[in-house]
This record gives sequence, structure tokens and C-alpha cells, in this order.
Amino acid sequence: MTDVARIWAIIPAAGAGRRMGADIPKQYLPLAGLTVLEHTLRKIAATPRVEGIMLSLSAADEWWPTLDVTLDVPLRVVAGGAERVHSVFNAVAAITPELNDADWLLVHDAARPCVHVADIERLIETVRDHECGGILAAPARDTMKLAGDAGEIAETVDRSRLWHALTPQLFRAGLLHEALEAGLTHPERITDEASALELLGYSPLLVEGPMDNLKITRPEDLPLAEFYLQRELENG
Repeated sequence: MTDVARIWAIIPAAGAGRRMGADIPKQYLPLAGLTVLEHTLRKIAATPRVEGIMLSLSAADEWWPTLDVTLDVPLRVVAGGAERVHSVFNAVAAITPELNDADWLLVHDAARPCVHVADIERLIETVRDHECGGILAAPARDTMKLAGDAGEIAETVDRSRLWHALTPQLFRAGLLHEALEAGLTHPERITDEASALELLGYSPLLVEGPMDNLKITRPEDLPLAEFYLQRELENG
């Protein structure tokens, strides 16, 4: 990554978060005095190399207008889509005309408010010379089982090469736009941005990050996220 390369962040936040079983989308649930989304936006905006944020929202979003969000970087809102890949692509398509192919796009889940700015900076530094980019990820620690059709264990999988994909995921702007555009023809195969690059034949870097960068998915994740945020605040 050269000194003149630019970085814009993309946060897809158009999902409903049905597994939370809440009356509102999980990104708007209260967490440590703010909403989940506000914490996430603050973390990304606090990353020194990030010039601005593209936020993808549902057209039916009635909660975003109720927030008073002030950041130190520009924040633009674009329409999301039916699936994550559509929401990310819409944001990518909106910002890439202002970027060079060698500039970078940093994609982060709206429901990962506990990410550490230091880990984002380490990701940026680690992939700076890579041909496509890379992702924060955590090595699998538990014994991994492959399930059979009947829900029984088919085999125990060697975990030594297995990683949990996290976010942010950082890719060169032109390549990400190309990969996501191609992925729109089979969105079920695009479970994250790295998978879109993989389908084009690229091999993004794995950059180890901590598991406290959790994605809020179920009700029990909220108190854990609050614990992590409070611990971070206490540790400065």
C-alpha cells in the first residue's frame, strides 16, 4: 500500500437480524449506552487511514433517522439490497468512481462493535503489498466435526488449517468491484467478500485477530459484547 493509496470503509447494515428474536434489527439494539451500529461506526471512524464510510441501509429502515451520529470522517448512506452481497456491491459501486483500482475498500460487519482499532491498523499494514488484500481471521481452536445427512458425526476434521473468517476484510477497490459484480450471478456462494475474490482465483491473506471481535447474532452475544467494550474502556 503506497502512501497515496486511499481507504474507504463499507458497512452493510440492511439486515433484519432475525436470529436475535428482537423487535428491531440487531444493529439498533442498545449496547453500553449506544446502539450496536454506533459503536461500530465509531471504531471504524477512529482508524487513522480510513477517509470515509459508506453505510448500506434498508429502504424500510426507520431507526437510522432517530440517531444523532457525528463522526470525524465523511459518512454516506446508500441503499442496501436483498442479501449482504447486494448491500456491499451497492456501496462499492457508489464509491469506486472516486477511487483508483489500487485504492482500498475495508468491509466490516455492522454487528461487530468490539473490533479493536489496533487490529484494523495491523490488517492494513500486513496486506499493503498484497495483490488483492486480506481479512482478519482467527484459527479454529475447538475440535471440528463434519455432520452427515442424519445429523450424526461423519468425521472429525483436521483443524490445523481451519480459520474463522472475521471482519474487517480489506481489498483493492477495483478487484472487489469486479469480484462482487461477478458474484451477483450466484449470491448464495458469496458469504463474505473474500469468497468473491476466491471465485476469481485470488487467495486473500489471513491476518490473525482475536475472537473478542465477535459478531452479535444471538441474544447471549449482547452481554458478552458489553463486557468486551467495558474491558476495552477500562484498559484505555
